[in-house]
Amino acid sequence: MGDQQEHDVLVIGSGAAGLSLALHLANICRVALVSKSSLSESATLYAQGGISTVLDSCDSIDSHVQDTLVAGAGLCKPDLVRYVVENGRKNIEWLINQGVEFSRKTGIDGSHDYHLHQEGGHSHRRILHAADSTGRAIETTLEEKARRHANIQLYEYHTAVDLITTEKIDKPGHRCLGAYIYDQKNDHVRVFKAHFVVLASGGAGKVYLYTSNPDISTGDGIAMAWRAGCRIANMEFIQFHPTCLYHPHAKSFLISEALRGEGGRLILEDGQAFMHKYHPQQELAPRDIVARAIDNEMKRHGHDCVYLDISHKPAAFITEHFPTIYKKCLEFGYDLTRGPIPVVPAAHYTCGGVMIDDHGRTDLPGLYAIGETSCSGLHGANRMASNSLLECVVYARATFEDISDTLGAPVDAAVIPEWDESQVTDSDEEVVVSHNWDEIRRFMWDYVGIVRTTKRLQRALHRVDLLTSEIHEYYGNFRLTNDLIELRNLVCIAGLIIRSALLRKESRGLHYTLDYPAAESSTVAQDTVLHIGRVKNGSAAA
Repeated sequence: MGDQQEHDVLVIGSGAAGLSLALHLANICRVALVSKSSLSESATLYAQGGISTVLDSCDSIDSHVQDTLVAGAGLCKPDLVRYVVENGRKNIEWLINQGVEFSRKTGIDGSHDYHLHQEGGHSHRRILHAADSTGRAIETTLEEKARRHANIQLYEYHTAVDLITTEKIDKPGHRCLGAYIYDQKNDHVRVFKAHFVVLASGGAGKVYLYTSNPDISTGDGIAMAWRAGCRIANMEFIQFHPTCLYHPHAKSFLISEALRGEGGRLILEDGQAFMHKYHPQQELAPRDIVARAIDNEMKRHGHDCVYLDISHKPAAFITEHFPTIYKKCLEFGYDLTRGPIPVVPAAHYTCGGVMIDDHGRTDLPGLYAIGETSCSGLHGANRMASNSLLECVVYARATFEDISDTLGAPVDAAVIPEWDESQVTDSDEEVVVSHNWDEIRRFMWDYVGIVRTTKRLQRALHRVDLLTSEIHEYYGNFRLTNDLIELRNLVCIAGLIIRSALLRKESRGLHYTLDYPAAESSTVAQDTVLHIGRVKNGSAAA
């Protein structure tokens, strides 16, 4: 029937989570792997720091668990945190077996153990890395494997539009049946049917004006799950990476936290250090504290940025451990070995997302979510550095195991209608899309950033509600483009973040509001859970 694809499993997203899952599944079934851009273009590709796991004899599982719980500010699920940490090593060994080459060090006894970094919130060195391009090493290695596997069918430059559910096509039951996917090159929407659908499409950093994320990070999976009726949790917790290179042409190039782990100091223009005023761990405090400290110093002094200085370390050490960052900074006229570089915070990681259980299952049968798209309970109110790649590979395996247990079960064969474009026309007002896109990202940065107030959030909510109505009307009248699909998802994500932030009447982790600067005194912190037609932990309609 028309241009319809059918597979056992449809994986939407090709970062560490999606690629890992596809490779696990490909040994037992047929997989469609959909990527909005080229296969390697993902947040994983740009991850510098590394992947956390307990390898050092001085470290322990309990220590990693405790560090994660402290960073998560009372919202992590302790049992889930322990599960992820305990399963870290075997999944990293799987990466190594795939061919990922992590950096090693030569000991005085001639040994070649893995070199471990220490990053913010970690009490030990436990960050396994490939120089300062860990994500690229993981992404390109898994990409090469996926391209060669006969059971993985790749669909690059394909954008997911919406999930297909039994309710949407007026069929009995309650299940995800596949997705409508926009083929960018052929300007055509295709039906992808699958026994199981997995959302691994990453986060939503592009909802902010300044972000370390690639352009594809528009919250597509979260928005699609929301429209399909899934619960979305903790969207107020947006992590701003404290240190991105400040330069008009740098496009928020990330400066890895590992620089601070190796002795880099945050200073003002006059060379004065300031982190000692904010936290006893100083530069290695959790990211929310460092980002707020930088934001406060910039506002207090009226500066556009602060500076990061690691030039007191030997030049050979810097160029060996941070070759990518060193070269990129040189392109913009800064030499890490000779002096400080200007840095600012930028939106970096979406801690909330689609609510899942310990096997990646969502509220909708047949639909899973993994990686940054999901809200598993690992990160709580603030993700600890380098736990995200760990979550990707651990949940990829957990989801694979759950799917493999149920793959043979019969699924009702539903007739899925083709995408209907009979009532729409080509747009002659593309400026509307670009203008709305720009407006969303600017008011999110101004009103829903590192430091918030109720008044700012209410202003943002008013704007997002008006834009939602305008974009919905536009979406219903004109043919799809990739920009329009992303705009529709961005305004949805903006609304979820704002509503979640308004519901939390306290400051916790990454959510800091001047109107409620203290955390609630309750011993048990509550998730902010949004559901279409219903909001838990509050009374506002979503």
